[in-house]
Amino acid sequence: MKVYADYAATTNVAPDVVAEITKVLSDHFGNASSIHNVGRDGRRILDQARSIIAKTLNATPREIIFTSGATESNNLAIKGVAYQNQHMGKHLITTSIEHHSVLHVFEQLEKEGFDVTYLPVDAKGFISIDTLKQALRDDTLLVSIMFGNNEVGTVQPIDEIAELLKDHQALFHTDGVQTIGHMPIDIKALNVDLFTVTAHKFYGPKGVGLLYVKDKTPIQFQQLGGAQETKRRAGTENIAYIAGMAKALELVTENIEASNVHLANLKQTFINALQSNEVPFEMNGDMNITLPHITNLYFPFSDVEKMLTILDMNGVYVSSGSACTAGSIEPSHVLTAMFGEHPRTKQSIRFSFSHQNTEEEVVYIAEQIKKIYEMNRKE
Repeated sequence: MKVYADYAATTNVAPDVVAEITKVLSDHFGNASSIHNVGRDGRRILDQARSIIAKTLNATPREIIFTSGATESNNLAIKGVAYQNQHMGKHLITTSIEHHSVLHVFEQLEKEGFDVTYLPVDAKGFISIDTLKQALRDDTLLVSIMFGNNEVGTVQPIDEIAELLKDHQALFHTDGVQTIGHMPIDIKALNVDLFTVTAHKFYGPKGVGLLYVKDKTPIQFQQLGGAQETKRRAGTENIAYIAGMAKALELVTENIEASNVHLANLKQTFINALQSNEVPFEMNGDMNITLPHITNLYFPFSDVEKMLTILDMNGVYVSSGSACTAGSIEPSHVLTAMFGEHPRTKQSIRFSFSHQNTEEEVVYIAEQIKKIYEMNRKE
């Protein structure tokens, strides 16, 4: 049996999305900037996709800026706000468990003279609203806190953060990449200023995403060139992939409730199977306030590199938040923020499931882990 359980890293492209992309590539190849009929046809497809996405997220079409994916969107949000508003101060706030496409941007801004506060998290991966209150200053320009964590699935209290910032000058950005298709997203209700999305996390193509920018948000646009995206993001639009992203977003939004019920059942079946096989493990994160597709577990009996290798050889495709360089494991920065210098930072694996996974598959994963555990006991 072969089981892919790394959907938080990327998803397969849904068949209906492939069909949509293929149709646009074949029949609507025009450059949306061209004024002739073929170009206008491309513009029509682009505008249609933007309207579908805006309606699904409860935004206006103008508030959607198409990008090459989450990394570009996060860079644009953070740098754009910092550079445009630095006359009002140079203080920025984020967390210690952000994706590297956020953390590395803040590290660069620190080198440029900005002052960055990295909020700590507790042992389940949550920030403290009180700590955020204490960190806020009069010169704080931006608060960037991810919605759902990509390693442990923790969901931060975005609504409470937005309420706290309501009367403050600081703008609010959230990396919502992992939440699409797993949580109902109403951007207006969230009261965020900037929201990052990438298509390949919800059965769309890689290399396309978007940044929601609330109307009248002061931001310096980073990519220069042509007048695409109403002069906010230069570069010929990838119309076929944008149309594919719109189709993917429609599909996951329609099926979110049934998918989440299935994912919750898979997670519980997996946990039960490990327990019945008497495999020692501990959960990283929270079982309740979490994304339904992510389960991160600490296995004290084996190092992560060895486990991942054996699982791969047996057809189980999963990953770890740890970085492996030249044969040595660097601990996960997320788990380090949660647990400090604990062995679990190098002995944990993330399992991220899909509506396509079956109970039989997750039981198979548990059985393979049982074999690794028994093998380690004999050594």
